[in-house]
Amino acid sequence: MRVSEIGRWVIGAAAAGAIASLALTIDNARRIRRPDPASAPGAEPLTVLLPVRDEVDHLNDCLTAVLDAVDRWRGPARVLVLDDESADGTDRVLADFVARHGCVEALDGAPTPPGWLGKPWACEQLSRQAPGDGVYVFVDADVRVAPHAFVDSVALLRAAGLDLVCPYPRQLTTGVVERLVQPLLQWSWMSTLPLRLAERSSRPSLSAANGQLLIVDAAAYRRAGGHAAVRDDVLEDIALLRALKRSGGRGVVAEGSEVATCRMYDGWREVRAGYRKSLWSAFGSTAGTVAVVVLLNLLYTVPPIAALCGSRIGLLGYLAAVTSRAVTAARTGGRCWPDVLAHPVSIVAFTVLTADSAIARRRGVLTWKGRGLSGSAR
Repeated sequence: MRVSEIGRWVIGAAAAGAIASLALTIDNARRIRRPDPASAPGAEPLTVLLPVRDEVDHLNDCLTAVLDAVDRWRGPARVLVLDDESADGTDRVLADFVARHGCVEALDGAPTPPGWLGKPWACEQLSRQAPGDGVYVFVDADVRVAPHAFVDSVALLRAAGLDLVCPYPRQLTTGVVERLVQPLLQWSWMSTLPLRLAERSSRPSLSAANGQLLIVDAAAYRRAGGHAAVRDDVLEDIALLRALKRSGGRGVVAEGSEVATCRMYDGWREVRAGYRKSLWSAFGSTAGTVAVVVLLNLLYTVPPIAALCGSRIGLLGYLAAVTSRAVTAARTGGRCWPDVLAHPVSIVAFTVLTADSAIARRRGVLTWKGRGLSGSAR
């Protein structure tokens, strides 16, 4: 086979892969579960669990939104906030909020023990203070929930017969880097994971979750071992869903753009730091990481390069990728035009961030919010 024939075969295979991914994206857009404002859950206990570390700029707004959502809950509700050894004044903001709102309970976090990472340990401490029944809502400080968020999300959990559901917040982005990288979060599972199959399957590999807003049945959470079962996982949200599946539970990610928003990172430095801590572990192993990065570049950078050289098949592959991104954005409340046209650049940016994370992991210099990660994370 001549070199030119090999090139055409590679371009054709890449375009076919992009088209197949588009087909899955469209199917998921039709099938994805969404919190239903027309439904109402029973009056069961609800416990909101909020771990915070150095969140002085977010805590007040987050808790204000949480209380608005709790006010709509018909059953008993508690809001537990754990200050995880903050050093930026978060403790003072929390104390002031508790003084003004007696329904919020503040906890002081204990030092992270050996073998644990910070967030799983904070969540574990919170869960130990929660009742053993009803529903737990884990929420991050940079999330702003809508007033109907808890009612609608728990209604979805119960109506669908699930044990865990993650209503994926609408990701707020400004600036070039955020707009390039952040939309890949929803697109990654919308274009690769058959969602209805994933929620029925016990296979850990068919799992997507988001700890920004995570709704879980209390009994199922405890059967799975809680956060103790994922004590050293950087991506503790996905690991928790996998643990729940191993214990016989069912869970899935949902479309949550109407119940919550989140501004994860502000600018290049925060984007790099945030992804640096976790991308090395996102695909299970170094070999898995290399395979995924190579496949993404094959499917989403080879076709547009070929298109620039006059390949119609390459153009078809590029348009399939752009359409997949557009469908995802339309379904999840994200930015669409002209951002989706830069999808190949997004893949290159993701590749750079993944390499940076893997190199930092290998050198043992991973940190997050002042704590080292390399020593205890597997």
